[in-house]
Amino acid sequence: MSVKTRDWLKFGTLVTLAFALGLAFASAFRLPSRGEAAVRSVLQDTSRPLPQAKAAVDLGEAFANVAEHVKPAVVFIKSERRERVTNRRLPPGFEDFFQIPRRPQIEQGSGSGFIVSQDGYILTNNHVVQGADRVTVRLLDNREFTAKTVGTDPSTDVAVIKIQTTGLPTVHLGDADSTKIGNWVLAIGNPLGEAFTFTVTAGIVSAKGRLLQGLNSSRYAIQDFIQTDAAINPGNSGGPLVNVRGEVIGINSAIASETGFYAGYGFAIPINLARTVMTQLIATGHVERAVIGVSIRPITPEDAEDAKLTDIHGVVVNDYSGDDSPAKRAGIQAGDVIVAVDGQSIESVAQLQQRVGFKKPGETVQVSVVRSGGVRKTIPVRLVAAPSAEPEEISDSDEGANRRDSAPMEEPLGISVQPLSQENARDPSLRAVMRSGGGLVVSQVSPDGPSYAHLVDDSQGYPDIILKVNGEPTRTRAELRQALSGVKSGQIVTLTVLSSTPDGWQQRIVRVRAK
Repeated sequence: MSVKTRDWLKFGTLVTLAFALGLAFASAFRLPSRGEAAVRSVLQDTSRPLPQAKAAVDLGEAFANVAEHVKPAVVFIKSERRERVTNRRLPPGFEDFFQIPRRPQIEQGSGSGFIVSQDGYILTNNHVVQGADRVTVRLLDNREFTAKTVGTDPSTDVAVIKIQTTGLPTVHLGDADSTKIGNWVLAIGNPLGEAFTFTVTAGIVSAKGRLLQGLNSSRYAIQDFIQTDAAINPGNSGGPLVNVRGEVIGINSAIASETGFYAGYGFAIPINLARTVMTQLIATGHVERAVIGVSIRPITPEDAEDAKLTDIHGVVVNDYSGDDSPAKRAGIQAGDVIVAVDGQSIESVAQLQQRVGFKKPGETVQVSVVRSGGVRKTIPVRLVAAPSAEPEEISDSDEGANRRDSAPMEEPLGISVQPLSQENARDPSLRAVMRSGGGLVVSQVSPDGPSYAHLVDDSQGYPDIILKVNGEPTRTRAELRQALSGVKSGQIVTLTVLSSTPDGWQQRIVRVRAK
């Protein structure tokens, strides 16, 4: 072998050894391949903390900006209710020896609200100001005003009050319908009284369209709550639920809690519903509702199957409000599933109540129903005014619940009444009354009304039963209103009343001066 050939062999051996050592070196340090490097680069881009940190900063700034903008329009509301004290009876002959003090007791409460006009209109909850003798409003700048109650609507738990001033900061009302589950929200209000005024908490919209059993005893209550996990406590009632743009989307109203304090579930009235009620309260002081004259309940899977509905939506007609029901006259039948009104889909009881209730009496709506077997019809129904402004599209969804609703106040007497129930009918001492056509149970007596201290309501045990007014039988609310229709303010009204005594039910005559 020549010297030249040996030199080439040595060179080749060295090159091969160098290549092998290079591979071993690269393998030891796990250098990524070109494809691996690209994947690693994408993963690093998607997991970099900087965008997340920036988003958190942006959201925090958004919360701070919203709080700074909205807080000046939030108010702290204090209410006072005076308990009327009646004369306590003593055994005959003892009056001169004992003097019983008659000092009125004052019940105080607090809540929240928010300013909707520069001239002092404030939106809050009905239960914050209901029955209050005095309402005081404190602003963020510590100014205080005595407020006047413009109007209340127990069926939606909305109230409007007003203070006499101008140039106030106001909130911007948003659109609850476009709010999505998962959207960020802030709750602003005055939880737990004086110590925690103008508190801001944050959370998300947890759910929409919630019904809360037991929150409102009225069968006529419209419930369509926004659920949120923003912390809400007693005292937050009436305050705004605000989105990250600073728009009010709801009125904070209730919590679900076994302790009475925040447990993760808060509820707000959608601002779309509240705004409709507020407009009527400011214009007239009360809410006028239209009805089609049916009682309704939520649809079940069995209802949907019977009607051959592919989607379980709509509400079921249980019955009519009476023989003169507009729905009955138009041809709607018990068992029909109402799926739309004027072409707009109906998903829930509250939705139908709102779609119909806030139209004007006399209007005609197109009600789309589906019957057993899948028969579809669109039926025109002419709306009528709800008696005493009550929505008669009544929800019968609370199985086993007390059906005796919180009735409207009969203003001349300052009382609310209920028809005798089946439970009353089982009382042997009341069977004669039932056979004669019945009477009306006094369910509530207003402390400010003329019947206070004259009639006994539910809160005092066995309530009085009104049999006649000025000699006219009062077996129904309609008969009571007819008997009172000719009564003028200041006139004496004679009531024939059945009262519970230790010796059983006894009849008595009660005379009150009409309001």
